[in-house]
Amino acid sequence: MTAEREIAPTEAASALRRHSPLRSSIGLVIAKGAQTGTGFAFWILAAHATFDREVGLTTAAVSAVMICTQLAVLGTGSAVIVSVGRGEPPARVLDAAFGIVGIAGTVLALGYLVLETFVAPDSDSLSVLFWLTFIVAAVTGTMCTVLDQALVALGRGGSATMRYTVGGVASLAATALVAWQAHGASADVLLACWTLGSAVSCMIGAFQLRKLVGYKPRPTLHPARHRPLLMLGIPNQLLTLTERAPGLVLPLLLAHLVSPEVAAYWYPAWMMAWAAYTAPMLIGIVQFSEGVRDPDRLATTTWASFRWSLVIGSLAAVVLIVFAHPLLHLLGDRYANASTVALRLLAAGLVAYAVLQAYNSVCRVLGLYTEAIVVGVVLGTALCVSALWAAESGSSAMALAWMVVLYVGAVAVGLRLLAILRRAKKEAS
Repeated sequence: MTAEREIAPTEAASALRRHSPLRSSIGLVIAKGAQTGTGFAFWILAAHATFDREVGLTTAAVSAVMICTQLAVLGTGSAVIVSVGRGEPPARVLDAAFGIVGIAGTVLALGYLVLETFVAPDSDSLSVLFWLTFIVAAVTGTMCTVLDQALVALGRGGSATMRYTVGGVASLAATALVAWQAHGASADVLLACWTLGSAVSCMIGAFQLRKLVGYKPRPTLHPARHRPLLMLGIPNQLLTLTERAPGLVLPLLLAHLVSPEVAAYWYPAWMMAWAAYTAPMLIGIVQFSEGVRDPDRLATTTWASFRWSLVIGSLAAVVLIVFAHPLLHLLGDRYANASTVALRLLAAGLVAYAVLQAYNSVCRVLGLYTEAIVVGVVLGTALCVSALWAAESGSSAMALAWMVVLYVGAVAVGLRLLAILRRAKKEAS
């Protein structure tokens, strides 16, 4: 039975026709665009369904869920890319990956909820519904991350479009129902609506894997299966955390150190700017996958990926800069007045973020984890500290501080990237 389980999916994966890196990249970007678009619509409905305080608490909860998912994935998504790229049986790799993230997601979600109970024992958000939906969101969110990267490794990154679209529509439908019933929905109800989309996306992803490579999820807890994935994954995960943590941590810090209202005004601007940033991020994942499969073409792959990151990401950034006010106005006058300039400034950081993603992808392929992690920690800390320092002056001042720090970091990282690629090209030739 075990031998059949290892051989059959491997043969299916070999027979599966891989899409080109460009097609996979564009498909991933469209998928994340659908996820971000439905996410933005969710916040529009939420802003009209309840009060600014509840929206702010929900943004803090969503940020906490996303932090838990980033920690819980433990780099298993990147490890799947490396392992499948080296020819290991996809079923065995995925069973181990899903076992890891299932346990880690549950433990981290419970840990956060217990910590929140001690820090804010009188919080309205600590209801039974909040606990249940928070745990489900953390577990399904980590599984969606593994699904994304597993399908990238199989050359089918674009398949994410369907699951994120359907999941987003399910979340929107639930939120619209809540908004229609009454104004003043609590944060735990909004979080439940948001979690529904993640759960639906996860179920569709499992079905897609079964259809493409005949994979049936059987998560394993066997340490011998987990160890190789964790050895590959944890360095990658630490690097990923340096990329994502600043944007996820800042809303939490704003909600608890400044005010929930400030977090509510900042988060939509950041979320929409992240829609543009996802282009270089997702193309960087494909760049990493192709670099593992063909390291001799690293320089060529990197420059091609960087160009497409700029082309696709800049289109989104220009749209955000031009239509910042009407987009934010959909949430209400307060959001448009507070965050229009902030959104434009954050969108203008696209080029800097593309440089950072290209550098990190190259470091992943070459195993330069320590260097990239140190750079990411320093840059991420500087981003959060500068934004918090400017928080009292409003979202625009925060975004300006963020962009200045991001571009200073990108210049330094870009020079280092050029040196690494020159050396890699000489070694390859």
